[in-house]
Amino acid sequence: MNRKILLQEQDIPRQWYNIAADLPTPLLPPLTPDGKPVTPDMLAPVFPMNIIEQEASTQRWIDIPEEILDILYRWRPSPLRRAVYLERYLQTPAKIYYKDESVSPPGSHKPNTAVPQAWYNKQYGIKKLTTETGAGQWGSALAFACQLVGLECKVYMVRISFDQKPFRKLMMQVWGGNCVASPSNETNAGRKILAEHPDTPGSLGIAISEAIEAAVTDPSGKTRYSLGSVLNHVLLHQSIIGLEAKAQLKSVGEKLPDVVVGCAGGGSNFAGIAMPFTLDKINGAKIDIIPIEPTACPKMTRGKFAYDYGDIACMTPLMAMHTLGHAFVPAPIHAGGLRYHGMAPLVCQCIVEGLHTPQSIDQMECYEAAMTWAKTEGFICAPETSHAIAGVIRQAKQAKEEGKEKVILFSYSGHGLMDLMGYDAYLSGKLKPYYLPEEEIIKSEECLAGHPQAQERKSGKW
Repeated sequence: MNRKILLQEQDIPRQWYNIAADLPTPLLPPLTPDGKPVTPDMLAPVFPMNIIEQEASTQRWIDIPEEILDILYRWRPSPLRRAVYLERYLQTPAKIYYKDESVSPPGSHKPNTAVPQAWYNKQYGIKKLTTETGAGQWGSALAFACQLVGLECKVYMVRISFDQKPFRKLMMQVWGGNCVASPSNETNAGRKILAEHPDTPGSLGIAISEAIEAAVTDPSGKTRYSLGSVLNHVLLHQSIIGLEAKAQLKSVGEKLPDVVVGCAGGGSNFAGIAMPFTLDKINGAKIDIIPIEPTACPKMTRGKFAYDYGDIACMTPLMAMHTLGHAFVPAPIHAGGLRYHGMAPLVCQCIVEGLHTPQSIDQMECYEAAMTWAKTEGFICAPETSHAIAGVIRQAKQAKEEGKEKVILFSYSGHGLMDLMGYDAYLSGKLKPYYLPEEEIIKSEECLAGHPQAQERKSGKW
């Protein structure tokens, strides 16, 4: 039995996989507020054109530049591990494999796209990147990437996470990043929110508004915005996770998994593990592909499929996605990276097509899963990752009840060594279950009124 399944450096994927080439039904286009399709030139103040080309691409395979691979070799290919100790504890006939993305220098999957984004911006002549971060994993990753390629980095960190996770801020500073709490007094969007809600815990929607505003108002024209999830090019870069996992499973005689699981905030880590296997499902393979979200922010399981903005100040294009409304401010749960009102349009279309089946799990069950993981596999996982582990434990228990030898694969998206305050809150009894009340969902979705309609399209039909 192999507990660690490794690829040699020469076996690293040399192309990213783009699920947009194979969706049964193409994505609905991003729109302007007046309902017109967004054109590439409209995005030029926010992203460099080489990134915009990837965002709009429907090409199936896109080459990874050698200069990017040279940076990724610092930790890639990442190990595929078998969770044999969790299997024994659960007494399950299932085989549980996990792609260990915690081995990157910032400790998560986020550098898989931070490095390409920083590199492409540098090639385009950009000098500085702005971004938002929830739990701090993305901000750390972008600061790391900017340090390596030679860019300035400014990070607007959601206030509740800024307070709960001070060492994430220090990680960014070590890599040369400038991190401020959001909402801040540095932008019009931040000042407006603080005037109306001075005690707000902040949200990713607010932080995105600040980061975009800071980019587009730079008089030098040499600043651009960088996003760690949601958009097509981000999911493209993350496909390296699933491509490596597919090769690693094959090397130990596993053709395809029966179940693929990942936590899902904006969709990047989940899509990274899932999309290469979604292609197999499109082509007839029987695979359950499950994105897991918190019950405190249930956009996939209880939100609307609608055209909505990606940020609270409505600075992004309107995107067709499952959403709780761009004005939604989630409860301050410790899985800060999952506190986003919307979901990647590519993931949403897969849900519409029946290719992905989302679930929501309460943070108490997730922390229980994290504790089980720590006493079996030994590692301390990120609060976000605990949602995937909770989903896996459900699947493993179901396999035991059914007496089926399933193969379960999940993305271990990051370690929790910078998130111990959440564990302290759990162990001291301060955390409570939280199920988002229906009346809050109804209220938060009021901001969708007047948006262009996004009817679900499946297999090319309305």
